[in-house]
Amino acid sequence: MPFIETNDHTSLYYRDWGTGIPVVFVSAWALSSPMWEYQMLHLSNQGLRCIAYDRRGHGYEFDTLADDLATLLSQLDLREVTLVGHSMGCAEIARYLSRHGTSRVVRVALISPITPFLMKTADNPEGAPKVYLDSHITQMSADRPHYMTSGSIKFFGLGSAWPGSEVLSPEMEQWVIRLILDCSPKATFECRRAMNETDFRPDMHAFTVPSLIIHGNNDQSAPLELCGRRTAQAILGSEFKIYGGAAHGLIFTHKDRLTSNLVAFIHD
Repeated sequence: MPFIETNDHTSLYYRDWGTGIPVVFVSAWALSSPMWEYQMLHLSNQGLRCIAYDRRGHGYEFDTLADDLATLLSQLDLREVTLVGHSMGCAEIARYLSRHGTSRVVRVALISPITPFLMKTADNPEGAPKVYLDSHITQMSADRPHYMTSGSIKFFGLGSAWPGSEVLSPEMEQWVIRLILDCSPKATFECRRAMNETDFRPDMHAFTVPSLIIHGNNDQSAPLELCGRRTAQAILGSEFKIYGGAAHGLIFTHKDRLTSNLVAFIHD
């Protein structure tokens, strides 16, 4: 069965499609391995081995989550890996690299990253105030289905006046919302809190392999200037692509362009 067992005996499910150079996908907050369907299908048909795993449902600080990624790479004996993360998954990759190094990794792609630090502090004045970040957790705890469903407008950039926004079918939107609501409520709340409050600035020096950052200029969940641009500035020599009109969920709204960029990056 496609499961790995972590050091604390947690079983994590993973999908493993194709053969060839391994590409490991790390999922976004409140999402799991099915979110990578379109990237995995296309890349596995391009002679790549595509692996995505489901995040644990307990133990939400990033050291543990990074160690889970390390366990996956070790137990499957993956080498010369390309790591691809979206949103919170980018933060897990950052912490993995700082804790475990790059001996198994040859390149990294960060899509709509939340790094380097979301919360406003004395030495991070550009961040969002903690009271604002906490208010979203309060809204979720009051009515999680409504919060997630209404939030899809911002997540996908629906009705945006930005040029370059792509059409998203109602069925695709509903599918993603179902995936989000299927996530453990406890994991959803606690991962959001950890994501908001963890400072990844010290981890950014660990990106010593070729790194690609892709971010939309209509991202209202992880704003371009706070997250994508600062991440690119913190990773020396990184390649930075800005998608005009794209919101946070560009892996769905701009999936063809994204897949093309990933293929080119991997085969570069």
